[in-house]
Amino acid sequence: MRPQKVLDKDIVANLVDVFRSKGYDGASLSDLAEKTGLKKASLYHRFPDGKQGMAVAVMNHLGERAEEKVFSALRDESVSAVQRLANGLDNIRSIYTGGKDACILRAFSLGSGLELFGEQIESGMKEWVKAFKSLGLAFGLSDTLAQQYAIQTLLEIQGSLVVTKGLNDLSIFEQTLKDIELRYLNK
Repeated sequence: MRPQKVLDKDIVANLVDVFRSKGYDGASLSDLAEKTGLKKASLYHRFPDGKQGMAVAVMNHLGERAEEKVFSALRDESVSAVQRLANGLDNIRSIYTGGKDACILRAFSLGSGLELFGEQIESGMKEWVKAFKSLGLAFGLSDTLAQQYAIQTLLEIQGSLVVTKGLNDLSIFEQTLKDIELRYLNK
């Protein structure tokens, strides 16, 4: 068997770029093939379920990355709540490239993407809330308040990514992360 010229991780990273910028419905097989450097037949060979299979691979990849970078940092009981917050926010900055990258959950929640991936989107958002709730509890918030902080934080992160893109102003995302930090520190 010949070795693959393009590694799966590189393919998925390129698929992420297309889906983030065009959404599920807007991403054509031509776009996906061009960005990955593969022919359509090669993409179908790697993803027998076609574009939907590619989207699932992207969501799985980004879900694993969020778990590894953000959620685990927010739940890391070996460090203080303050350090957990700092680590989590730094990793959020990193995975969204300082606000340059849109959230894939937003990209897939438009058009037929929500119909196809609604359960995964809901599950992903619940993981964000669960991780931030864990952080709130570490800061000594009540269960109810920790849940409220977590949902507010998710709203602010997602909203700031949209507004940052719309106004082409990365400072909006950065200010949002600072505001989140202050809310937890000044609880």
